[in-house]
Amino acid sequence: MLDILDRKYSVAGPGYNRWLVPPAALAIHLCIGQVYAFSVFILPMTKLLGTTHSVPGDWTQSQLAVIFSIAIFFLGLSAALFGKWVEKEGPRKAMFAAASCFGSGFIVAAAGVTLHNLWLVYLGYGVLGGIGLGIGYISPVSTLVKWFPDRPGMATGMAIMGFGGGAMIGSPLAVGLMKFYSTPFSVGVVETMLTMGAIYFLFMMFGVFTVRVPAPYWKPAGFVPDDQPHKLVTNANVLADDAWKTRPFWLLWVILCFNVTAGIGILEQASPMIQEMLLVPAATKGIDPANTTAMAQATAPLAAVAGGFVGLLSLFNMLGRFFWSSISDYIGRKNVYFIYLLLGSVLYFLIPIAGRMGSTPLFVGVCVLILTMYGGGFATIPAYLRDLFGTMQVGAIHGRLITAWSVAGVLGPLLVNGIRDYQIAHGAVGVERYAPTMYLMCALLLIAALCNYLVGPVDSKYHVRVKDLGHVPATELQLKGK
Repeated sequence: MLDILDRKYSVAGPGYNRWLVPPAALAIHLCIGQVYAFSVFILPMTKLLGTTHSVPGDWTQSQLAVIFSIAIFFLGLSAALFGKWVEKEGPRKAMFAAASCFGSGFIVAAAGVTLHNLWLVYLGYGVLGGIGLGIGYISPVSTLVKWFPDRPGMATGMAIMGFGGGAMIGSPLAVGLMKFYSTPFSVGVVETMLTMGAIYFLFMMFGVFTVRVPAPYWKPAGFVPDDQPHKLVTNANVLADDAWKTRPFWLLWVILCFNVTAGIGILEQASPMIQEMLLVPAATKGIDPANTTAMAQATAPLAAVAGGFVGLLSLFNMLGRFFWSSISDYIGRKNVYFIYLLLGSVLYFLIPIAGRMGSTPLFVGVCVLILTMYGGGFATIPAYLRDLFGTMQVGAIHGRLITAWSVAGVLGPLLVNGIRDYQIAHGAVGVERYAPTMYLMCALLLIAALCNYLVGPVDSKYHVRVKDLGHVPATELQLKGK
């Protein structure tokens, strides 16, 4: 029965419209992109025992932030480990594996919440869900690059913009479900996780059964490869096992790691950060802190507002993935990354200024612009890899590169939460809890900009030579995962 998932059953026939493939990719990425909305669970999960407020025995924000880090770590690890398997078996089988892991991750996490066992939540949403994230993330990318060799930046933007938009759906969905399921004795997290796990699994199955791969040697009508490729755009191919022996691979690894570390620091703490920096000070101005009832009434609506902010970030994260990656087809990947990194460092410097000014519009404007470039960085990197390493095993190479995301998924939240806890312990409030982290992010982006400057062509000694392959066509080599 599961034979239908084999690659041979997903090869497109003559006359197939390649524009039917992006919706299949979006079906996967819109679901797994829910990880960016995990911050809306943080505050409710600190009140599982107390319901209306935290009590001894409840989990802390720092403990819960680790869940997101574990998920991102296993995203990168699974993408690296299963990259060649995805290339060999095809996107349909990979998408099914991703749907199974991601959906069941919610169920296991819900069991952990029910039993109040944090390690079980780590295992469910973090490990199992993270594996689903990794396999699901890379499964459509190389497929779309092969369908759109004439516009690889736009193609990867289509594949990955759904991941950035996942929180736009996941955030209000989670908030609405928790409100629907909440009772005087429960914050509704368990029921919400079970419901979301089922919904996401079913929606991802749409992608499983609609995705197609191009037939060997297929090219779009009228497409002629450039016989004189640009300096950083090659017509040659590099195998995944050789790619990470090259200098450009590791320069891109550092670039992605530092860019993600900066952006993830905002995303992972988006909801509590806007509340602590701007919303709570504004809502409680003039209220005696000792008057806990008045303070609670003033801050009660802020979770929904912050949830809306998370959704707004998700929208611009998604739009930036398509916009910037499409622009890269015209101005080049290297130039686009200079925009991300240099302009981004300026914007991170402005965040504490906006907080001290008490300017919510400036704060929100800076954050959404940062998120367009954060998302654009993710969407552009597969095309950057395609330019440097060719299309033969670009999915597997991409899977290994996003181990940088795994590191950043741990490093970013650790920096934000660690510095925040240190600042709180030393009496800092509001903006000063986050300002040192923002300045550190500026420095990381400047280092990444230097690495981008150093990126050059891959040494030709790593190129796959046809005479070395004997009678095995490059497409067959790719299908066999060699």
